This record gives sequence, structure tokens and C-alpha cells, in this order.
Amino acid sequence: MDYDLELERVVDRINREKARLVCIQLPDGLKPEAKLIQNEIESKTNAKVIIWAGSCFGACDIPSEVERLGVDLLIQFGHSPWQ
Repeated sequence: MDYDLELERVVDRINREKARLVCIQLPDGLKPEAKLIQNEIESKTNAKVIIWAGSCFGACDIPSEVERLGVDLLIQFGHSPWQ
């Protein structure tokens, strides 16, 4: 990958919150990297990672269905910093 996805920061957050089920939401350009991202996170946490395959048009595009899945943490990756 040529991107700095700050996966260590993601791993720290998952571990700090003791999240067991994490949903990753990616823009279309990063979806080809989904399996690599999932493997990296799962190898460094106790979490199961699911990838949201639906649309992702920005931080306001939170999938309402994710709540029914019982997800502990939703992580969105995008093109611009969000703090």
C-alpha cells in the first residue's frame, strides 16, 4: 500500500476500547486493500473485522444497518484528515 492509513492508531483504539466486532468502511479506491487492512487489524487485536461493502461518500455516510450487526466500533477511512 502506498497510503498511510495509520493502522497502528486504529489498532490502539480497538485495543483501548476492547472492541470485539469492528466494521471498516472504505471509499471505493481503498476497497481493493480491504483484505490486507482486515488481516493487519485482526493480527494485532482480539477483534473480528467486517468490511462494509456498501457506499461510502464521506464521514456523514454512516450505514444505519451497522447498528443491527452489533458492531462495537465503526472505523471510516477517507481522503482527508478528520480529527
